[in-house]
Amino acid sequence: MSETPATDCCPEPSVEPDLRPIEGKEADKELAMLAKAIGNPARVQILRFLVRRTTCVCGDIVEELPLAQSTVSQHLKVLKEAGLIRGEVDGPRVCYCIEPTTLRRLKALVGGV
Repeated sequence: MSETPATDCCPEPSVEPDLRPIEGKEADKELAMLAKAIGNPARVQILRFLVRRTTCVCGDIVEELPLAQSTVSQHLKVLKEAGLIRGEVDGPRVCYCIEPTTLRRLKALVGGV
């Protein structure tokens, strides 16, 4: 079976502005939830790895990190639950990519703009 990158799970970048407030209690809760999701160095490494890719990534993530498959899977689950990444089933694998809308939201919440 050839290793072709999946592209279905990678969303097209949206040009629509996010008009939700970046200050206030709800925004603070949202930032705290996202910060908790990236509060582990391995999850930061995963995000940085996925940001550098233009296609979905299936097995390469485990090869990039000095962690067991099960540990990487748990980190991916946390990032996916926070909405920072997207994962789609591609046969026996799950392919992952960045969720650009949530990443932009995180940047706005941190920057306060």
